[in-house]
Amino acid sequence: MEYIVEKIGMSRTVAVPSLPVTLLKVVEVKVCEIDKVKCAIVAYASGKKINKAIVGQQKKYGLSSEFNRFVTMSVANEKVGILDIAPLSEAKKLKVSFNSKGRGFAGVIKRHGFKGGPASHGSRFHRTGGSIGNAEWPGRVQKGKKMPGQMGNVKVTVKNSIVSFDKENGILAVKGAVPGPNGAMGRVRIIK
Repeated sequence: MEYIVEKIGMSRTVAVPSLPVTLLKVVEVKVCEIDKVKCAIVAYASGKKINKAIVGQQKKYGLSSEFNRFVTMSVANEKVGILDIAPLSEAKKLKVSFNSKGRGFAGVIKRHGFKGGPASHGSRFHRTGGSIGNAEWPGRVQKGKKMPGQMGNVKVTVKNSIVSFDKENGILAVKGAVPGPNGAMGRVRIIK
């Protein structure tokens, strides 16, 4: 069973020993439609701008203007309506998926942890990647070669155990860190 969550931030427990925790708020989700393989189209509130396509979806499912984001996810029950968060109170472990923080275009030293060359005068090899291929065989750059490029902004999934769950406010405290910036939207899946 999946839930959409918003990352609030990190904190720690007031206990001995103290544990680092990430606070996640469960977003209110309305199940609009369920297909044959129990994959549901759900709607939730987001800061996304409303365009004609979103207005059409809202009319189709009879939703108010606050539900302006639509995704597909797996659900346990086959009822259309507000998704029940009760199973989270009995859960012990979660799989948490978020997009990591995007760091833009990065060189090999920042992106892959390369050492770099000497910093002294006359070196002419400071922060570059160096040679990338062989001359005669295979005569091309191998796939997977560590090179400069886009760093971050990829989907990252981590396993976390639940420390506590506030059912009234819908706030989960999971042990350890979760990728992504504060305010980011992600998904949690209960592991049995």
